Order: sequence, then structure tokens, then C-alpha cells
Amino acid sequence: MESVQPKYSKEEFARRGKEIFEQQVAEKVKGIDPDKILAIDIDTGDFEVGDEILETVRRLRERKPEAQPLIRRVGSRPVMRFGGARS
Repeated sequence: MESVQPKYSKEEFARRGKEIFEQQVAEKVKGIDPDKILAIDIDTGDFEVGDEILETVRRLRERKPEAQPLIRRVGSRPVMRFGGARS
């Protein structure tokens, strides 16, 4: 299993994630079940929506292997910062 190292401090990660969500993603996920998981790459703004954290991040990293994913529910604040390992 390869690992992807975090590139940002916790503060910068949170700031970038919030900004990308508000400016690029929020409108695109409007109307989706608010309990769904959203994984957003804070470098590119690419994202995946799913039911489970690991599966959603895996799909994002299939497309963007170096993704720095912020995990949140579609309708709420971040769930966690998902750094390190990639499967």
C-alpha cells in the first residue's frame, strides 16, 4: 500500500477545503442526499460522492492518485482529514 503524505498544515487544509467546497462543489451536489459522503481533492476540486468513506476515497484516488481528500457529508461540515495510506 502506497502512502500519500499531507502537503498542508491542518489550518491550510481546512481553509482550502472550505473554499473549494463553497466555490466549486456545493452547487454541483445540491439535491444529493445530505447524508452521503463527499471526498474532495483540495488541490484540484475533483470529488466523489458515496455511501462509505473508504470506498469514496478509493474512487477519487483511482482518478487522482496524489489526491489530498477532505471528507465531509454532502450536507454538513467535514467528517475528517483523510491523509496517509492509499489502497
